[in-house]
Amino acid sequence: MTRPDPDPLHLLASRPSLRMDVHSGLLFEDVPLQILARDLGTPCWVTGAGTLRRRVRNLRSAFEAAGLDVGFHYAMKANDHLATLSVLRAEGCGADVVSGGELHRALTVGIRPDRIVFSGVGKTDAELKFALVQGVGQINVESAEELVRLSALAGTLGATARVALRVNPDVEAGTHDKISTGRAGDKFGIAWHEAPALYRQASDLPNVIPVGLAVHIGSQILSPAPFRAAYGRVADMVRALRADGLHVDIVDCGGGLGIRYRDELAPPPSALAGAIQETLGDLDVALAIEPGRWIAAPAGVLLASVIDVKKQPDDVPDFIVLDAAMNDLARPALYDSWHGIVPLSPERAQEDLIPQTVVGPVCESSDIMATARPLPPLQRGDVVAILDTGAYGAVMSSTYNARPLAAQAMVEHGQWQTIKARQPIEALWAGETIPEWLDRETA
Repeated sequence: MTRPDPDPLHLLASRPSLRMDVHSGLLFEDVPLQILARDLGTPCWVTGAGTLRRRVRNLRSAFEAAGLDVGFHYAMKANDHLATLSVLRAEGCGADVVSGGELHRALTVGIRPDRIVFSGVGKTDAELKFALVQGVGQINVESAEELVRLSALAGTLGATARVALRVNPDVEAGTHDKISTGRAGDKFGIAWHEAPALYRQASDLPNVIPVGLAVHIGSQILSPAPFRAAYGRVADMVRALRADGLHVDIVDCGGGLGIRYRDELAPPPSALAGAIQETLGDLDVALAIEPGRWIAAPAGVLLASVIDVKKQPDDVPDFIVLDAAMNDLARPALYDSWHGIVPLSPERAQEDLIPQTVVGPVCESSDIMATARPLPPLQRGDVVAILDTGAYGAVMSSTYNARPLAAQAMVEHGQWQTIKARQPIEALWAGETIPEWLDRETA
């Protein structure tokens, strides 16, 4: 039996940063979103700095309550805007980066190199050299080939690389297939049975110091059981390596804790802390986690305006055509992801709900934000907020269909500021050139 979708007001009840004011409409951290839609236009991304702070502090409190001293490395792939990174740096977060570009961004906002972990399955020679020169705290090695290459690169620079082996524990995370990363068939990490021998090889290689193990089994995980299974396997490996005379000082537990998008029973951070305490708490290792979505997703909304209402026969939901599309928010098209949709108007939010299908203007059939979603009867010109888009939202945007990147704003304590202007249309082709022979052919 298909469970009913939560209505807009129920969605707001579980999101403390958002509230519907009877006069000003939908507020995000006490800023009327109608003002941002009016002044910046739509589509427009909005990030709540206060929400970012609260999420980090709640996460830290959960681990402190469990008696765990854990390093926090924010997974930048979720949302890498400089303003977001600045807030999280001020809250004591380091960074988990997966490219040279992300490493540059982390350094630009003042995150110390020794607070940066460099992960990722395909680090180039240039990226590894840059990381070594900057002195990043840890490089999570994903393969035997990368380990040997890193040793040689470090030798040419006269540097020493602190490495953790990212092991693949072959654990099913119980999440979407496209965001599972810890199964035997996934491209990530070192096969479980190969990791011990490779750890010993790392101990013998020049210019490399193996400091521990890393693991990450996926994203949007809604049960502590997969975490316990993965960390239990890592704990067994730590004990086996130590019994073999090898030093293991760090366990990097990755991220993946899920959030409530629709009506999921998402585990609290105390569940993750408990899984780590239960499996790794007695190993006398330095612990680290790499939260991304859990911190950033609830801290963002995407504002969009209704371009048209395309009427359908009586038994078919009308199409609500927004000015935001899959090039802005890719997750529904990529993963069939569910995002709450709430009108900004207080009057509209009180109206009876009818099923409506919310789509974007991109020329793809997959450009659908919601199918037969119970919503107030929306009209041309109405503005809606698409919820929980702070992670894997703006950072995955493209300019497909020659659509400029949307504006971005940050809010906190009733104040707001533009943090990225809307991309000018001319910028879409500013770097393009036409070969000279084509100019001659048309002369």
